[in-house]
Amino acid sequence: MTAGTAPYDPTPARVPAPAPSPGVLAAFEGAKGFMPTGEGLALYAAATEAAALGLPLLEVGTYCGRSTILLADAARAAGVTALTVDHHRGSEEQQPGWEYHDPAVVDPEVGRMDTLPSFRRTLHAAGLEDHVVAIVGRSPQVAAVWGGPLGLVFIDGGHTDEHANGDYEGWAPHLADGGLLVVHDVFPDPADGGQAPYRVWLRALASGAFTEVRTYDSLRVLRRTGTGT
Repeated sequence: MTAGTAPYDPTPARVPAPAPSPGVLAAFEGAKGFMPTGEGLALYAAATEAAALGLPLLEVGTYCGRSTILLADAARAAGVTALTVDHHRGSEEQQPGWEYHDPAVVDPEVGRMDTLPSFRRTLHAAGLEDHVVAIVGRSPQVAAVWGGPLGLVFIDGGHTDEHANGDYEGWAPHLADGGLLVVHDVFPDPADGGQAPYRVWLRALASGAFTEVRTYDSLRVLRRTGTGT
């Protein structure tokens, strides 16, 4: 070894995960929603990777658009489209009397939650409206009429077994080979949170169609490596 030369290190250099611009990250952190920043960055990295397939990125569970910002920015960079599906009436735990209810998103004329206006304001403020297709409807109904392949499916809708399984059954079949299935709020310990997303994650692994590639807190990233669901 020549004097002053560092010894050879056979370990490959770790490539930094892609990250959103400071402006996009600030828009994400300022938006109404529940996803922590660390999980958001993990979602962004997955979305960037999946977008390289040249296919749309789909989210189930829009709420007010916090995570949509990250999917839209990744889609914009790759020249694809982000899709987000929600009926905008709130999931079970967001209804009056429940832990995550927010009176600010209740439509006073009809007396029901309506997160669509907040979502639109979020995307407008982030400058990402042109890169998102918002689909207003119930996930199984939309999935039943959807006909194209997807590069990413992000499941973050209702957290009952009925809704979480419905999202998985409706959208996972549309995920292209090599595409990413991302499941949020996966808590193996019931003391940490509801179990429906955890059971969906277990179901995906047991199917033989998916291989887990990344974990960050409650976010699980799986790649389609086989057929079926």
